[in-house]
Amino acid sequence: MTDRTSVDLLQGTLAALILKALSWGPLHGYGIARWIEHATADELLVEEGSLYPALHRLEARGLITSEWTRSDTNRRVRSYTLTAEGRAQLKAELSRWDRFSAAVTRAFDTRKARTT
Repeated sequence: MTDRTSVDLLQGTLAALILKALSWGPLHGYGIARWIEHATADELLVEEGSLYPALHRLEARGLITSEWTRSDTNRRVRSYTLTAEGRAQLKAELSRWDRFSAAVTRAFDTRKARTT
């Protein structure tokens, strides 16, 4: 895929994507970025300059926690975990996204201008 969308262009969705990635279990930053890329069939690229500030904001809001752990290759990495508050936020974000995307789809599918 050569025309991937950078998630920093879709800043409003990055936090929700991170929360969704962590809903499957703890991950380090690289793992979160790879999960998003895999889950979107390589359509979305998450760059470090967007990912780590977003992780820090989510942690400051109490939606995720972090701790130093060891990776599969025995490297020291910071692992992130979703909190109960983060799970509730993810549920709310998914509901908002469903309404938003349905509304945009309706608008794009409109065949003629509405007159009032």
